[in-house]
Amino acid sequence: MTLLIAFGALVLLTAWLPMVLKEAPLSLPIVCVLIGAIATWIFPELEVPHPGTNLAAVEKITQLVVIISLMGAALKIDRPLGWLAWITTWRLLVVAMPLTIGGLAIAGYGLLGLSAASALLLASALAPTDPVLASDVQVGPPRSGEEDDTRFALTSEAGLNDGLAFPFVMCAIAIAQSNGAGDWLMRWVAVDVIWRLSVGVAVGAVLGYGLGWLVFRMPNRAKLSRTGDGFVALGITVIVFGISETLRRYGFVSVFVSGLALRAAERNHEYHQTLHDFSEQLERLLTMVLIVLFGAAIASGEMLNALTWSSVAYALIAIFIVRPVFAWISLARTTCPPIERATISFFGIRGVGSIYYLAFALQKSGFDGADTMWSTAALIVLMSIMLHGVTVTPMMRLIDRRREKGVTDRESKAIAAEQ
Repeated sequence: MTLLIAFGALVLLTAWLPMVLKEAPLSLPIVCVLIGAIATWIFPELEVPHPGTNLAAVEKITQLVVIISLMGAALKIDRPLGWLAWITTWRLLVVAMPLTIGGLAIAGYGLLGLSAASALLLASALAPTDPVLASDVQVGPPRSGEEDDTRFALTSEAGLNDGLAFPFVMCAIAIAQSNGAGDWLMRWVAVDVIWRLSVGVAVGAVLGYGLGWLVFRMPNRAKLSRTGDGFVALGITVIVFGISETLRRYGFVSVFVSGLALRAAERNHEYHQTLHDFSEQLERLLTMVLIVLFGAAIASGEMLNALTWSSVAYALIAIFIVRPVFAWISLARTTCPPIERATISFFGIRGVGSIYYLAFALQKSGFDGADTMWSTAALIVLMSIMLHGVTVTPMMRLIDRRREKGVTDRESKAIAAEQ
């Protein structure tokens, strides 16, 4: 009964806290971590097991949260897909992400003493920015007009790089399983990179457009948009993910691409708002539950039991050096102003996706240093939640003020020129 009451209170907090915290330099995940920690201290009999003790359950729970978040992120984006319109995103994905993985893998090998496979796995799990915890830096709801370049870059990057981390995770698994044999490389490039990625994108596009026809283009009495039900978004998400995973493709990529295709099927329909709102509410509820459990595991000491000073150094390098520097480099020679370039580079938020990838990969092969990887990743996620959660509101306000001032200055100059 106590757990039932606690869950009910958590549901109410899910609705109330975003409204209260909207103008405060504090994020919902920070409060969730604190709730989990306080609950553990008040009720010490409530033990939260280490995620390594039940990898399959952790994988499925985090997987569900990530795919719901990916669909919600895709439905938010008003900007049509294109090379020039998405150039910042492509640079972050093609340049910054591989460099980040390489830098973190070298640090894991040198600082943490991990094997090449384990160092690459940890780096791959930590490289993608998290669509679940990054809601405060993402674009606004569909057709809201809240889609400046900074928010768009962070939203689209988080939507795609969660899936693009998969080939690197699969590379780590292939290295761990190769036992020194060199025949895995060509298969990895051909299957895990080229084939699975391309088919994952194709599956998402085909299913997204097809389901978009069912939602928006069927004869008037039959189209799903007439229902007004937001849970259609959940149905689309799990169908696309399920089909993609059945075909052994990258479901994360397929889900995000299907969301973009769904928007493209009827870009300005008001039903997108309903689909997005349901996805966002469900994501927020599941995220709160997950982060509360994460906070409880941190407070109990289970998640950080293998932490060393080398892990702390690795975490600081990951958050303050590797991601910011390589993202900054990737955006060189773009029209992105320095303040926005710095913001995009800094907000490489880590979270649920990192936990998912570790749980997924550690079931596939015998990686050394599993406890070290869990503790280091947990520390980085915790630091990201706290640091990025405190800085996001003032930073985005600063960017908004600078943009509004720029618009005002341009309008004043135009009026003066006319006179």
